[in-house]
Amino acid sequence: MSNQQNMTANRFPPSLLWLTLGAFAIGMTEFVIMGLLPNVAHDLHVTIPQAGQLITSYALGVAIGAPVLTVLTHKVPQKKLLCLLMTIFILGNLFSVIAPNYEFLIAARMATALSHGTFLGAGSLIAARLVRPDKRAGAISMVLTGLTVANIIGVPFGTFIGQQLGWRASFGAIVVIGLISLFGIIRYIPVIHQDKPSSLQQEVKSLFNPKVLLMLLTGAVGCGSLFTVFTYITPLLTDISGFAEHSITWILVLFGLGVTIGNIVGGKLADWRLLPSLIANYAVLAIILAILTFTLQSKVLAIITVFIWGIAAFGIMPGIQVRIMNLAYEAPLLASTSSHSALNLGNAGGAFIGGVVINQMGLAAIPWVASLITVGGLLLMIVSYIVDRKTAHTEATAEIQS
Repeated sequence: MSNQQNMTANRFPPSLLWLTLGAFAIGMTEFVIMGLLPNVAHDLHVTIPQAGQLITSYALGVAIGAPVLTVLTHKVPQKKLLCLLMTIFILGNLFSVIAPNYEFLIAARMATALSHGTFLGAGSLIAARLVRPDKRAGAISMVLTGLTVANIIGVPFGTFIGQQLGWRASFGAIVVIGLISLFGIIRYIPVIHQDKPSSLQQEVKSLFNPKVLLMLLTGAVGCGSLFTVFTYITPLLTDISGFAEHSITWILVLFGLGVTIGNIVGGKLADWRLLPSLIANYAVLAIILAILTFTLQSKVLAIITVFIWGIAAFGIMPGIQVRIMNLAYEAPLLASTSSHSALNLGNAGGAFIGGVVINQMGLAAIPWVASLITVGGLLLMIVSYIVDRKTAHTEATAEIQS
């Protein structure tokens, strides 16, 4: 048996941990800035809203960078690609450490974001190839767990460092984590040889497969419903539930625990029954968000609902990624990385919709509007399931007739 087959036979090879650590560093650099905005604004002599553009610029960098960088590097072997992307990530954060002014920091954040989607896409592909076919979603969820754990451990840790030693120290810590991940990837991730490397034309064709586009839209809608609420979770919990501001951090840590559980459970469910589990997950998510409208009135019920919401919200992520990879199996890299572009556009759209809802209907309307958005995702998922069944029936009929 070859080395690759030996690796594939393992359920979760230890080498996956280095991909998870890379995802952890990416998640930390994306979200740690939220806790450091006042520090950055004061140090660089800009307003809080201007400092907030550091978050927007990163999201735009992800949305633009994932497909563009994938196109430019589609011929690079996947292990070398991971090393290149982590190097870009490390340099981007290093430039953030030494940024002399606001404009330079914006540019450094956008440069860092270029590697985000392509690293997670390529990392997911490698993870899927290191395990048996029936464990692919679980392996991908393990890698993506790095993003969720970053919200539980990395962001509070980075915020603490930034508050004690200055915001630049937070990015310095991320550089160190990135270097450790890069070493692990170089040393422990095996070189996986593809039988037939895909061409750029195949990659583009796979991306514009109507089923892939439908799934990208479905994922974007799911993230849109998440960020419609999550962007404004602090005022929801303080103004409606009555929590003190200092309590929000611990509630978000609990939400992060739910996110991690959801990511793992979602991977296992997707390995079991992919589309049915995604349909059920969207339905549950819509119900939970509708319930949140009422449970926000009670502190205890609000905490419980936020935790369960975290589980449901991220339970869909591994399944979405596996579904896209399955549909674009001949040339999955561009489609896989573009999913992160779609999800980030969903994030931005959700934040925008939430702002409109607050202005037009008030803060309390946000959860049920997010529930309606999720219902839209549920309907798209049902359409995907019906199309899939019809395609399978047509192919089976054609095979019988031949």
